[in-house]
Amino acid sequence: MSFTRVLTPARSRLAGAAVTAPRVISTSGRLFSTTKAAFNPQDIPNVHTPDSIQNKLSRKEVRSTSRVRDFDMEGRVFAITGGGRGLGLSMAEALIESGASVYCLDRLESPPLDFVAAREKAMNEYGGLLEYVRIDVRNSTEVNNTFAAIAGKHERLDGLVAAAGINHLQSALEHSQQALDDVMTINYNGVFNSATAAARQMFNYQNKGSILLVASMSGLIANKGMTSPVYNSSKAAVIQLARSLAMEWGRHGIRVNSLCPGHIITPMVDGVFQQNPAARATWEAENMLGRLAMPEEFRGTALFTLSDASSFMTGSTLLVDGGHTAW
Repeated sequence: MSFTRVLTPARSRLAGAAVTAPRVISTSGRLFSTTKAAFNPQDIPNVHTPDSIQNKLSRKEVRSTSRVRDFDMEGRVFAITGGGRGLGLSMAEALIESGASVYCLDRLESPPLDFVAAREKAMNEYGGLLEYVRIDVRNSTEVNNTFAAIAGKHERLDGLVAAAGINHLQSALEHSQQALDDVMTINYNGVFNSATAAARQMFNYQNKGSILLVASMSGLIANKGMTSPVYNSSKAAVIQLARSLAMEWGRHGIRVNSLCPGHIITPMVDGVFQQNPAARATWEAENMLGRLAMPEEFRGTALFTLSDASSFMTGSTLLVDGGHTAW
């Protein structure tokens, strides 16, 4: 099957409204930071000796006495690429429930119905900020402008989940160059663009942060019932990228980890089943739990990796696959 889905560039915007914040200005529809003419990580002091976790928690006001303090996200700001639906949106909801403000960045022209429902629930039940921003993660300028606008509005950025990705089922010998470019530029270039844009704002506002790159168990194995050599390779690259960025930014207080989910029921996976209906039975048979995952089952993973609960974890690969790779 030929690959026909191509993302179209879109002008960055925040929830359909103009962003007015210190250090961020708009020119010809583009948002950019004017804090520094050049970005240099060496300008930021090393923070490899963090404040005592106990001391920090004793100073923090906890909104709910029932909340585990390590997972309290009150006042923090996060961005999630691919956050309009599926896995990214489920993670966004978990962060909202823990007190964070969340921006869901996605390629769709308008927010999906799932997002609209989640935003209404966030406002009514948690009083949290859940916003939608249309973005093309392949466009590095657009990505950097968007992250600068988000961080400028709040004068901070605490974390990122890079979950935007696509798949393409095709044997290696029949794989088109266009499909190869599409998969790699979204699954790898897009993740790289998002991670570096997020880190740039963390350096800019001198706050620590946590970045979670969504890879896949497909980056570790060749999946039975899914012929996708380029997709698998792109996810393997994301795993290695997380290790490399963790090494580069760790002494500056920015943690980077990768998540390798097993098969999840998402719109992308539904597309695989339409092409290969037998794949579902194969995947379930290869799973120790005998079933596929739901996006909601990764809420806890997002909270753990983005919160103080994982303060000593970086450069790690979290494999959450229902035992698929443990046979």
